[in-house]
Amino acid sequence: MSKKGKVLVVDDDLGIQKQLKWALTDFDVTFASDRPSAISQLRRVEPSVVTLDLGLPPDPTNASEGLLALQEILSLAPHTKVIVVTGNNEKQIALDAVKLGAYDFYQKPIDSDIINLLIERALSLAELEFENRMLGKAQTSMGRIVGNSDAIVGASRKAEKIAQTDISILLLGESGTGKEVFARSIHEHSNRKDEPFIAINCASIPENLLESELFGHEKGSFTGANKTVIGKIETAQKGTLFLDEIGDMPMGLQAKLLRFLQERVIERIGGRNEIPVDVRVICATHRDIPEMVKDQSFREDLFYRVGEINIMIPPLKDRDDDVVLLAKTFLNMYAQDYKSSVKGFSQEAINAMLNHSWPGNIRELQNKIKSAVVLAEGSYVDAVDLDLTNTSAPKEELVFNLREVRENAESKAIRKAYHQAEQNMSKAAELLGVTRPTLYSLIDKYHLEDLKNNT
Repeated sequence: MSKKGKVLVVDDDLGIQKQLKWALTDFDVTFASDRPSAISQLRRVEPSVVTLDLGLPPDPTNASEGLLALQEILSLAPHTKVIVVTGNNEKQIALDAVKLGAYDFYQKPIDSDIINLLIERALSLAELEFENRMLGKAQTSMGRIVGNSDAIVGASRKAEKIAQTDISILLLGESGTGKEVFARSIHEHSNRKDEPFIAINCASIPENLLESELFGHEKGSFTGANKTVIGKIETAQKGTLFLDEIGDMPMGLQAKLLRFLQERVIERIGGRNEIPVDVRVICATHRDIPEMVKDQSFREDLFYRVGEINIMIPPLKDRDDDVVLLAKTFLNMYAQDYKSSVKGFSQEAINAMLNHSWPGNIRELQNKIKSAVVLAEGSYVDAVDLDLTNTSAPKEELVFNLREVRENAESKAIRKAYHQAEQNMSKAAELLGVTRPTLYSLIDKYHLEDLKNNT
């Protein structure tokens, strides 16, 4: 069995330490003999679970030192699960420790099966709480938008700033990145949130029908027009109109849409009366509109009208570990929808998701999770359930402790500064606010030899 988690054993009895070393073979165990060494190991190892003998030196016959250690551990690492260990006649002391924040208590003599079970339960709870904290962080200020990567947080903050204005927004990004989710979030945070949100995909409707869908038509205006039909623009009155794939709109309709955006009036097909319409317009496209303007397949004046503010929605491959946060969100949703007992992902599944390049972006991920929830036979989805057993070059694995988070963040910052400084170490050090020798020391520390080789 692979090691399941980090455990710190605090006990001054070398015999107990030896006994636990052989009993806790399924865990990555570190030992400490007193309060100072326990705190030192806590900072160094960052364990998920601590077993703490309350009788520590310099007064092992009294629980005072152990209780001080408990309070200090929980102060420094409040999410750590502490299992206090006491003698047979110290039940009240153990209960006092639980009141102070200990996860559980255990009375000597040591029983291998019981202590393994206690630690296993504590580790499971610690992992669950970690996932819940991650999911809490994943929710941006825009509600629907899940993620905590710099790319998605930046886009979300930009959307939040302009949500309560009537400025026209153009959402740019690859297919499947969640442009409609952004549009709906903007609408829900606007002054129009209680009015309609009307979406239309300009690429999915034939050209000869798109004009009628947008502007409506009068009865008898063309063959088959047996009644007057109100178009999507008029239906969105007082609310938000979302025009997805605006880059696929035919040139002929672009002129009519431009007039509406400028004058805020429409005419139905076959109609003679101008109809005032008060709507907020959000457009989206995966196309390169500036290039389309150059080759004259998209009107330049319309481009500037629909894109008073442009927001780039990043592809999933550029969103760091958001893929895992999104996957857990989808898993919880589909597990409830399909009444499935699936409750998480195996480490192999997480690694496979991080290694995959996600050409279909969030839409591809969502489909993978939906089918995996249906197909999974156990409590955890694995890489086979996701059909991701053959993945591309590995990305960094999801980290589960603050030290690794800090190291990864510093490594990324160093690489970013290095490239921003055009491979000039002195400029990179200046950007990072450190000296050149310190920068070289950090490069050595994080094994970024490729940076040194390029200088």
